[in-house]
Amino acid sequence: MDVTIEYLYAVVAGILSILIITYSAFFRSEAQTRPKLAPLASGGWPLIGHLHLLGGSNQPPYITLGDLADKYGPIFTLRIGVHKAVVVSSWELAKKIFTTHDVIISSRPKFTAAKILGHDYANFGFSPYGEYWQKMRKVTASELLSARRFEALRDIRDSEVKKSLIELYKSDGFDRFDDLKVEMKQFLGDMNLNVIMRMIAGKRYSSDGSDEREVRKVRWVFREFFRLTGLFVVGDAIPFLGWLDLGGHVKEMKKAACEMDSVVCGWLEEHRRKNNDLGETTKSEQDFMDVLLSVLDGVDLDGYDLDTVIKATCLTLIAGATDTTTVTITWALSLLLNNRHTLKKVQDELDEKVGKERLVNESDINNLVYLQAVVKETLRLYPAGPLSGARQFTENCTVGGYHIQTGTRLILNLWKMHRDPRVWSEPLEFQPERFLNTHKDVDVKGQHYEFLPFGGGRRSCPGITFGLQMTHLALAAFLQAFEVTTPSNGNVDMSATFGLTNIKTTPLEVIAKPRLPYELFVSEH
Repeated sequence: MDVTIEYLYAVVAGILSILIITYSAFFRSEAQTRPKLAPLASGGWPLIGHLHLLGGSNQPPYITLGDLADKYGPIFTLRIGVHKAVVVSSWELAKKIFTTHDVIISSRPKFTAAKILGHDYANFGFSPYGEYWQKMRKVTASELLSARRFEALRDIRDSEVKKSLIELYKSDGFDRFDDLKVEMKQFLGDMNLNVIMRMIAGKRYSSDGSDEREVRKVRWVFREFFRLTGLFVVGDAIPFLGWLDLGGHVKEMKKAACEMDSVVCGWLEEHRRKNNDLGETTKSEQDFMDVLLSVLDGVDLDGYDLDTVIKATCLTLIAGATDTTTVTITWALSLLLNNRHTLKKVQDELDEKVGKERLVNESDINNLVYLQAVVKETLRLYPAGPLSGARQFTENCTVGGYHIQTGTRLILNLWKMHRDPRVWSEPLEFQPERFLNTHKDVDVKGQHYEFLPFGGGRRSCPGITFGLQMTHLALAAFLQAFEVTTPSNGNVDMSATFGLTNIKTTPLEVIAKPRLPYELFVSEH
């Protein structure tokens, strides 16, 4: 009897041993074959994920994400409501993404603002990657932003910058060499708006005869576009709560979209009447709207009607060109005012290469190498979009040894990459000279992955040339024309508020004093 019981115990123990060994082997094998995922940041909450870290902090989200990168490494995972996102903060991984995986990371997530303000994704800046995006990107690059057309429109840029300076010189008795307080965001915003408006729609808005109500409406429309596009909408992170419209942002977007549409519809009707009355304009006289009416007529537009595509394309070019350029020049001036020795070097270069007998123009820019270095260093420290535009993986892939699932969103932290001490000595310091020596061969066009202020890959900004030229020209012209300081002669507040672009929290007000004779502006005008 005892032998039988001992035998049963032995059998049961053997069976249990086999089960334990098999169970352990199965899960060890499964663990070995399970894809390795990028580390998930701690602190996520049910339902909203890590949203509270990005929206509830006193600091901009790119700094919060930079701090998390210090803890979790150059790639980690967040939950944005119900959506997964990987945050990438190193140039090596950025290079891998924009070379090996460029096609599968060239699509956009579908956001509420892109649908409402982007004419149901007809705005190619927001549209998913596919035939429509490829077609409109090609049209924009070859017909609107080509080197040939860009050169043909040089006189518009030169003349509008000069007109803006003349208007400033004429204001408040400035011709008597009084000092003048200038709020730079409005001054630069109006200048850039007039340049891009003339290039796109053949129109300008200023204080010298324009309908003031129309001017205010146009300014409001494009400022609202950027403000609203940068807002967080609950429904984008938690779709089943979208109907609540918490904060009323969707309502605001619909109102702005309606106003935008009415403005651009008016321009479109004017162009059609002009073409009907005068016949087809010559290529040298065509603005972008004329070009789009011509090249898109009869083209298959993936279900969109012609007017919708023209309106959406014009709006994205105007909004993008005015806001990002204004933001960059504002940061550049702020940095120069906090580094007066550098400001003096810029003005000394202008005196040497251009002189004080004529106004600087676009053909001078290639000779202003120190000014170009200042702009590069500004874009390094304060890129207009410190978190590169949202992307979405359309296939499974591996990045940095981690498995990335289809549908995962990509957040590229340019701000963190641009301050990497492995690449940039004294990365927090404003040192334009680095782009004249150690980094003199580094450009901004997406081929040097440690420096991507305009993004990378096929979805990088198509307006790089325009943005750079306008930034260089406007900054050079203002600093040639005026001596500038701050109202209290103190340092400029460099705190930032992040929306779609990275803007100064406080306005930049400067005291400007004429540096060139008023008569020079009269004769140039």
